[in-house]
Amino acid sequence: MAEDRRGEAGMTFWEHLDVLRASLLKILAVTAVCGAVAFACKEALFDVVLAPGSSDFVTYRLFGRVGAWIGADGVAEFTVKLINTDLAAQFVIHMKTAACAGVLVASPYAIYLLFRFVSPALYENERRYSVGIVGGAYVMFLAGVLLNYFLIFPLTVRFLAMYQVSGAVENVITLQSYMDTLLLMSLTMGVVFEVPVLSWLLARAGFLTSGYMRRYRKHAVVVILIVAAVITPTSDAFTLLLVAFPIGLLYEVSILLVRMTERGRLRAA
Repeated sequence: MAEDRRGEAGMTFWEHLDVLRASLLKILAVTAVCGAVAFACKEALFDVVLAPGSSDFVTYRLFGRVGAWIGADGVAEFTVKLINTDLAAQFVIHMKTAACAGVLVASPYAIYLLFRFVSPALYENERRYSVGIVGGAYVMFLAGVLLNYFLIFPLTVRFLAMYQVSGAVENVITLQSYMDTLLLMSLTMGVVFEVPVLSWLLARAGFLTSGYMRRYRKHAVVVILIVAAVITPTSDAFTLLLVAFPIGLLYEVSILLVRMTERGRLRAA
């Protein structure tokens, strides 16, 4: 570690800049290759993206099995009808979706290169904590995206696509609207799942305590229900609670992490 720091100290600003530029070029190259592969695999790509809009989706099949097990009705068959209203929209959406897939697939390599660029300037204990923070934040973001894709977005798109103010009005959803909603909700859930990591960082800095979080737990429940209602604008309490439960669980996990951090600080003192 000391050798790394001495090597870094012997480099000029422009040499550091050259190393960073090389890392960024590698990231762009790998991302472009991954995006190009995703673009070429159009059928497979959109089979995954459009799957939540059909009753054949794995989530609905699971709900159907659970319903049959408890003697309730299964999920009614449905398919969200998507249309395109702009001449170039399908091609543009194809490119955007492939680019997002490329970024997602290449993200571990990008994080690795960026961390390798920064880590020589860190002490051993700083490097250890940095690995935990970056790795934890990345895993939690992916967990939020996956939860949205497999649970929250399917329930939302089914409700909104099937909802009608009158039988005379048929719902025909644009592809652009579908993709924008999927991307926005995925990013939102990914950010929401960073709450434990943020809580841990604030606790390490001494700005947050478990006592404070427990004291305002009731307020947090209200905020969680509001966030769940915004993320999933459905009319039934079951879906609202289904979305609010993992967020509330994240809050409780955050309290445990903060408490463990406090105990660690007391032992160190």
